[in-house]
Amino acid sequence: MYDREAAVRYADRWWNDRNPAFPSFDVDCTNYISQCLLAGGAPMHGYPDRERGWWLQNGTWSFSWSVAHSLRWYLAGSKKGLTATQVSTAEELGLGDVIAYDFQGDSRFDHSTIVTAKDGAVPLVNAHTYNAQHRHWAYKDSYASTPAARYIFFKINDNFS
Repeated sequence: MYDREAAVRYADRWWNDRNPAFPSFDVDCTNYISQCLLAGGAPMHGYPDRERGWWLQNGTWSFSWSVAHSLRWYLAGSKKGLTATQVSTAEELGLGDVIAYDFQGDSRFDHSTIVTAKDGAVPLVNAHTYNAQHRHWAYKDSYASTPAARYIFFKINDNFS
């Protein structure tokens, strides 16, 4: 069972720091999101397949653990372990859900965040790379955002298979 509160507690604890128990990357957003999902009880799956699994083991990791574009595809297609359902709007998301960002509108997703609070119906997110806590989900004030930006909203499924 996905423990959304545990995922958010982890996200709020580590939003502005790096957990030394995990690798750290210059572009760390998806590694951080993966840690949050793991803290919420999401099971790793697919080792040692780096292209199709979601895992961290023996000093190495899957692409979906650490690359925003790969996590986007993993969440869209996973049928075992960590799974998600794509929804149409950010307002449908709850705590512990994930947003994938394609800032350039070129179908290459370059950022991941986790919902850690709500302002009414509006999700607020935490992220790494440029560390953020309880930031408006749309990132309209980010230097990376463009008018062509696209988002994919993932509700993490509460039960793992």
